[in-house]
Amino acid sequence: MNCSISGEVPEEPVVSKKSGLLFEKRLIERHISEYGKCPVTGEALTADDIVPVKTGKIVRPRPVQAASIPGMLGMFQNEWDSLMLSNFAMEKQLHTARQELSHALYQHDAACRVIARLKKERDEARSLLAQADRQIPTSTPAAVVGNAPVHSNGTQVANDNLGPGVRNMHPGISPSILAELTDCNTALSQQRKKRQISSTLAPIDALERYTQISSHPLHKTSKPGILSIDIHHERDIIATGGVDTNAVIFDQPSGQILSTLGGHSKKVTSVKFVGRDNLVITGSADKTVRIWQGSDDGDYHCNHTLKDHTAEVQAVTVHATNNYFVTASLDSTWCFYDITSGLCLTQVEDTSASQGYTSVAFHPDGLILGAGTSEAVVKIWDVKSQTLVAKFDGHVGAVTSISFSENGYFLATAASDGVKLWDLRKLKNFRTFTPYGPDTPTNSVEFDFSGSYLAAAGSDIRVIQATSVKQEWNTIKTFPDMSGTGKATSVKFGPDAKYIAVGSMDRNLRIFGLPGKDVEMES
Repeated sequence: MNCSISGEVPEEPVVSKKSGLLFEKRLIERHISEYGKCPVTGEALTADDIVPVKTGKIVRPRPVQAASIPGMLGMFQNEWDSLMLSNFAMEKQLHTARQELSHALYQHDAACRVIARLKKERDEARSLLAQADRQIPTSTPAAVVGNAPVHSNGTQVANDNLGPGVRNMHPGISPSILAELTDCNTALSQQRKKRQISSTLAPIDALERYTQISSHPLHKTSKPGILSIDIHHERDIIATGGVDTNAVIFDQPSGQILSTLGGHSKKVTSVKFVGRDNLVITGSADKTVRIWQGSDDGDYHCNHTLKDHTAEVQAVTVHATNNYFVTASLDSTWCFYDITSGLCLTQVEDTSASQGYTSVAFHPDGLILGAGTSEAVVKIWDVKSQTLVAKFDGHVGAVTSISFSENGYFLATAASDGVKLWDLRKLKNFRTFTPYGPDTPTNSVEFDFSGSYLAAAGSDIRVIQATSVKQEWNTIKTFPDMSGTGKATSVKFGPDAKYIAVGSMDRNLRIFGLPGKDVEMES
């Protein structure tokens, strides 16, 4: 009997228990070690499934051709001819495959160039159309002028940047919008009193075991750096804004890039999801804000390009109604926009500031706006009246990030001197963290959605347990900055704090969470 692999009479025959086939022992053992299955039937096979066959020692007779030297030379010649023919056939197949691959690559490159050109022409056409729509002159009645935006000292904001009439004519926040904001505030305040922390929130012992589980190069190597991160908790997708002028929409579960939003001419300083209609808002150092609309095919197009600011747009925050948003700029103004129309309803300027705003965030209830300045001051605004109601001093350097706790009582702010926690009921600072040296600023600070944890990013990333005014706020976990730049720029908690997304001054988005086996144990 012959081996089922080689076709020769085996020297050490073995038989499979499962299939009954005969094999050469050394051949089947090598095949099992590499593939773990029967080479003939494809069934799973292990070394324990083969049984040696006991045979008597026999002397194999020589074939007739090997009985003489001329016969052996003939055998060698036949083998050589077969080898040359096989080699020629393989070279011919390789040449054909190379030609087909070259042709396919050429077609792919040409198709990519055509697609890129068409996308560019489409974006330019949309941009021109949006600009034309925004620059159509409209009549402004006296009542509208009377409700024009005001400075913090009561003077009107100038409306002469574009000539007569168009871009800077803001109608103000109408009574119906104010009523909508008030109703939202009332509803959210009542819900907050009954709110309980989710049972699926990641516990402290789980956060202590978090480690880097993935790293994704989302932005260009020529201009590395992620400046802003936002997470859509319901869809579990992440948006990043980069130094390379692009924003990237990233699907966290699959690890795939869904879309790259290109259109800004300078770095994207802020990116925010809107909780409806697949909308994304980006702010940029090119002084513009863009509202992006997602489509069913995963592509995003720019609905509006907003040009109300005269300096870099540093931050964007979306109202809880998901109908309005605010932008803050180094021109010392913040703008209140309607998301659907892209219309700036009011632009509020603070004449007491000389260097502008560097961060902004809505209070969870939506009637209070917190804004950090480049002069180390945190300002609290009443959105309904657009008046300054409180100022927090004490930081050193620009206020790089602010975050309200979901409980509505605490505000966290970050600057060059670290992180400060403010009690909004008593309007005072009750705790200060100085995690880094005086030359290393804290670039980002963020409460999780439950208000149970606080994350800070600078030369590393730290997760702190949020408690109360009188209790200690202890550091749960410290993650090193894996980018090698020593500058983590943004940090966000995923849904139920199941993971933490971190952006740094390289091009990679890093995800920290439980390793795969630990995730299965937790679930």
